[in-house]
Amino acid sequence: MMVFNEGKGNSLTRCIEKERQALLRFKESLEDNANILSSWKSSDEDCCAWKRIRCDNHSNHVIMLDLGSNKSSFIASHEINSALIELHHLKYLDLSYNKFSTTIPKFIGSLKRLQYLNLSGNPLSGTIPSQIQYLTKLKTLDLDNNRLVGPFPNNLSQFLLILRLNNNNLTGPLPDLSHLSSLREFNIANNRLNNTLPESIGKLHNLRVLDVSSNSFTGVFSEIHVENLINLKQLALSFNSLLEFKFNTNWVPQFQLNAIELSSCKLGPQFPSWLQTQLNLSIIDLSNSRISDTIPPWFCNLTSNLKHLNLSFNQITGSLPNFSLSSHNDFPIVDLSSNKFYGAILQFLSKAYMLDLSSNNLSSFGLFLCSEMIGEPQIEILDLSNNFLSGRLLYCWWRFKNLHVLNLESNKLFGTIPSSIGYLHKILTLSLRHNNLSGVLPTSLNNCTNLKFLDVGENNLEGKVPTWIGERLTNLMVLDLNANSFNGSIPSNLCNLHYIQILDLSENNIHGSIPPCMDNFTSMVHSSNMDDDKTKPEGFLGSDSHNLELYKLAIVWKGVKHVCGKSIVFMRLIDLSSNRLEGEIPKRLTNLLELIQFNLSRNHLSGSLPENIGQLQKLESLDLSHNQFSGKVPQSLANMSFLGYLNLSNNQLNGKIPSSTQLQSFDTSSYLGNQGLCGQPLKITCPENETPSDSSAHESDNECNEEWLDMSWFYMGIFVGFTIGFCGVCGNLLQSTTSGRLACSQFLHNFGVWFYVRIISVEAAILLMMRKFSI
Repeated sequence: MMVFNEGKGNSLTRCIEKERQALLRFKESLEDNANILSSWKSSDEDCCAWKRIRCDNHSNHVIMLDLGSNKSSFIASHEINSALIELHHLKYLDLSYNKFSTTIPKFIGSLKRLQYLNLSGNPLSGTIPSQIQYLTKLKTLDLDNNRLVGPFPNNLSQFLLILRLNNNNLTGPLPDLSHLSSLREFNIANNRLNNTLPESIGKLHNLRVLDVSSNSFTGVFSEIHVENLINLKQLALSFNSLLEFKFNTNWVPQFQLNAIELSSCKLGPQFPSWLQTQLNLSIIDLSNSRISDTIPPWFCNLTSNLKHLNLSFNQITGSLPNFSLSSHNDFPIVDLSSNKFYGAILQFLSKAYMLDLSSNNLSSFGLFLCSEMIGEPQIEILDLSNNFLSGRLLYCWWRFKNLHVLNLESNKLFGTIPSSIGYLHKILTLSLRHNNLSGVLPTSLNNCTNLKFLDVGENNLEGKVPTWIGERLTNLMVLDLNANSFNGSIPSNLCNLHYIQILDLSENNIHGSIPPCMDNFTSMVHSSNMDDDKTKPEGFLGSDSHNLELYKLAIVWKGVKHVCGKSIVFMRLIDLSSNRLEGEIPKRLTNLLELIQFNLSRNHLSGSLPENIGQLQKLESLDLSHNQFSGKVPQSLANMSFLGYLNLSNNQLNGKIPSSTQLQSFDTSSYLGNQGLCGQPLKITCPENETPSDSSAHESDNECNEEWLDMSWFYMGIFVGFTIGFCGVCGNLLQSTTSGRLACSQFLHNFGVWFYVRIISVEAAILLMMRKFSI
């Protein structure tokens, strides 16, 4: 690949005037808010001295235009201006990671001296133009991270060394690639390419990187594709779920890989035997590859240089092997989750930076937690959830001072939570859900002031909800204490949890009233700016946002229990259900405008529902059932267009259910058990003058209230006049022919509809006139 030094060219040169004018025209087509091209001035005759430009020291022609940018400073345009055609001697063109929202221009084929072309990281759309085949001297073509569509380009330069077309929407099969014999890197990952992988890949003798992952390739991949690739270092075929691997069991490859990534391919049921020849591996990803084998003894010889091992989502059985993780490797990641490993956790695994053993059949910590034979553990992320680990939580958590994430959810742990948990000063996420832990939350936990996630739900914990949670753990974003035996009232200093997004105190013995100050939950009042470092989702797991899926939270969503993954970072939820709370819903809670779910069901709450509850416009689930609420259903509920679940059943509500497409779409079970409720969707018809609750109707005493007016005289007068007229017109018809009776019947039906509409219209007009003249 060509290498050019950025900066000024020869200070004695003067660039070609025609090329200088072309560069100025190109600049005029750009939006340069970051002043990247501030040195490009029409008054400066020496364009070779401009930044991002390089000229040939002999001919003075522009040979390099490097406008590659980053997210913070970039240029933008709706075109790649054709002024570039004038730069006939250009060898290096880099427009990467800008905002060129256009297509790749066909004139690109005119720049026939190009050796390096990088248009990656733009919102470029359309197809790759066929004119690119005229760039016969091209050595690097980088078009990754765009929105390109269409087929893989044909007839590319035979001198290509690097080809990156990954992260686009290319479709169709790959052509014959044998003419690209100089290619060192071939990356077409994350497209929609299909059909079989051509055997001509095996003729790319100089290939070091082969990445065709995340496509739709089918057929068989065998040693024919790779046996001559003696320089291959990285083999990535992941996420081609229909691609089947068939290798001769005696085959010995000539290459030594640094990375092999075969996730979600048809690899199993056995480990590929040729893998044992690869002794320089730093990355092994065989996850979800249909392996139902035990780990072979030779596998341990592959792990001394490992930085990333992923065997998750297979059916691998047996006890955990004694991997030899080297302590000099920075941040080794080991993911053996969702298999069938059993027995004890081995102590050498504490050398890992991230260790995920979740969803196995492990039964014992062994010497993993408390052995000091291997020094202080380096683990920052530890997930042992969904196993059969039993016994008490041991005291030696003080050894895990680097721990950021600890997930022991869904095991068989019992006893009290040890006070040594308070030594985890860096902890961000702590989940002990669904065990048999008892006693109170240890006071030492208040030393874990960085905690953002605290989930101890579904245990046998007791005592009052600690006040120090609101005093010390003020960074909490998720607090889940549900399904325990906590008692007492909700401490008002919980209102100090300004970042709280999920608060679940359901299924406890909490009594007293709901603190009105909950409208201090800032993240539920104002929309979070996801670009702000303080509110980014990765805050749950530190800087490792790609591991956000490690955390899962069990919540009742729209009346059904769900286990949610990384989507929880976008939720705003309060669940206080199944307690013994009393009093009214504080009106200030209607200020929680970002709230998505609100559950107060199965308490002893009373009073009327807040009239302005409808201003919770983002609410998708509202459950107020099994309380003692009285009064009418607020009219403002009819304005909640996102509401997908509503349960007001088993209260003492009365009056007409407000009319709206949303409220009438719910099942009748949402309203049952309220003796005074009427109207759709219930089959109970409301009295004729029944109206739903509306704050606009509750006017002051000195204003007109139409309910005092008896309209019966008005309806009676119209009815008498109608009866006399009807008898005079239709009386004879009713006694004559069949056709006459039918005509009269049709007239009666049509007149009835007209009559009803006219009554309603006249009544409305009279009431409006009375208001106008203050009758």
